Amino acid sequence: MVIRLDRDSARRIAVRAQLLSARPADIVETVDGLLSVTIEPTAAIAPAADLILYSRLGWPYQHADLVRVVADRALFEYGSRYRTMADLPLLRPRMRAWPPWQKHRDWLAANTRFRRDVLDRLRGDGPLRAAEIPDTAEVSWQSTGWTNNRNTMQMLEFLVAQGDVAISSRDGKGRVFDLAERVYPVGLPELTAEEAAHELAHRRLASLGVARAGALAESDEPVDPAQVGEAAIVEGTDGEWRVDPELLDADALDADGFVARTVLLSPFDRLVTDRDRLREIFDFEYLLEMYKPAAKRRWGYFALPILHGDRFVGKLDAKADRKAGVLRVFAVHEDVPFDAATADAVHAEIEQLARWLGLSCVFTEE
Repeated sequence: MVIRLDRDSARRIAVRAQLLSARPADIVETVDGLLSVTIEPTAAIAPAADLILYSRLGWPYQHADLVRVVADRALFEYGSRYRTMADLPLLRPRMRAWPPWQKHRDWLAANTRFRRDVLDRLRGDGPLRAAEIPDTAEVSWQSTGWTNNRNTMQMLEFLVAQGDVAISSRDGKGRVFDLAERVYPVGLPELTAEEAAHELAHRRLASLGVARAGALAESDEPVDPAQVGEAAIVEGTDGEWRVDPELLDADALDADGFVARTVLLSPFDRLVTDRDRLREIFDFEYLLEMYKPAAKRRWGYFALPILHGDRFVGKLDAKADRKAGVLRVFAVHEDVPFDAATADAVHAEIEQLARWLGLSCVFTEE
């Protein structure tokens, strides 16, 4: 049987799945519910991981809390995302099978001694930054991008991908690497590729609430995402969706049971990164414009999507000027005209963001 959802219900399911209705208890619960949190250091306002966690946890959250949780090994970093250590078994099959590309396999095969040198250096002197490890590559890595001839960093990236090296910590200077055996715990279960892919697909749907089947699995994962969750039709959209049956209770669908909040989201927040779903379910257009020339930006360098209840209502164009001690608000773009209650809620959230950043809020014009 195919479940039929109106768009109001689909939005509430998606918002609730992303922990943007009722607040989670702590960092680990948040990362577990989201499956992962993006690491992107752009600090026009705050780095992505901090904004994502703050938007769920509110005032209790501070960056130092994240550093402590990573140091306690409750979270780990892999693939530019923070994940709970309990989910490490889900990635082990991917690590064992890496790399999938012939160029990468050939380079590793040509640099057997270099690989051993890096591991030996970490074993004797780690944790270390990439700059502290000599480049003894027999064959340099060739690329048209920034990785060209950056052999030590490339080898570390490969070893992290394979699960032999892990990211021990990171700070303003970047990542610190160590042997995986000194970062990852022992005794975690070993899963087959099929078991891990199946669990990951279900976890992705749980974190999204409602999604197209294609969003639930990577192309190389041995699982049929069309068999995950329940089939659904969302009114006003074409084709079939998958919905997490655990979120089909009355509280998720009923406006009276839905806890509505006003939230300023990171441009890298999972609720907005699927642009097609954002348009189809939320009727919201968004694009991160920091890579565009200034003259071609509609909403600003690092505009934050504004979620009000179960609807996106606009974008905040602002920048943290830490030297001056202010959060400069250049514009609040209203996708729909704000009524008084919406305007008050958005303004209060902007002021709250400024206080969380330790800044005063200044409304100005570019």
